[in-house]
Amino acid sequence: MSRIGKRPITVPAKVQITLDGAKIAVKGPKGELSRELPVNIQVVQDGETLNVNRIDDSRVSRQLHGLCRTLVANMVEGVSTGFQRKLEIQGVGYRAALSGRNLVLSMGYSHQVQIPPPEGIQFAVENPTNVIVSGYDKEIVGNTAARIRAVRPPEPYKGKGIRYAGEVVLRKAGKTGKGKK
Repeated sequence: MSRIGKRPITVPAKVQITLDGAKIAVKGPKGELSRELPVNIQVVQDGETLNVNRIDDSRVSRQLHGLCRTLVANMVEGVSTGFQRKLEIQGVGYRAALSGRNLVLSMGYSHQVQIPPPEGIQFAVENPTNVIVSGYDKEIVGNTAARIRAVRPPEPYKGKGIRYAGEVVLRKAGKTGKGKK
């Protein structure tokens, strides 16, 4: 039995769950999410908890058991509290700002990079070097943060670029400076 898959999911009081065969819909104060689960996985609601069970012990069912439980748990957590990713910008002259809902990045290119938020995503700029991506769908929050980071990933020599908060960038030694003979 999957260690992750057998754990029950606690549903907060403000979250509503709708089960319709293989489809699950979760509605809460932050938004609404729905997902189609595989046919060999079923979700059973028991009062204030959800249990994710597999119908048989086939290899595919065992592989999907923990994944589906985590997906459903992320849906419940997302519509109740939401998710966020923090990004840090390092480098002289590199900065971020908001223009309406769009994120505007000045990253040393000849132009500013504008990133419009997908539906359900909000950008916040604490200061010109810290950006917060928040929303209720964990997958979209992570993908949006990765798209922002891809504008200027941290380089290994000086460490300049956009990185996740707490990310460790391995640094390389530069050239030694000795001339050829």
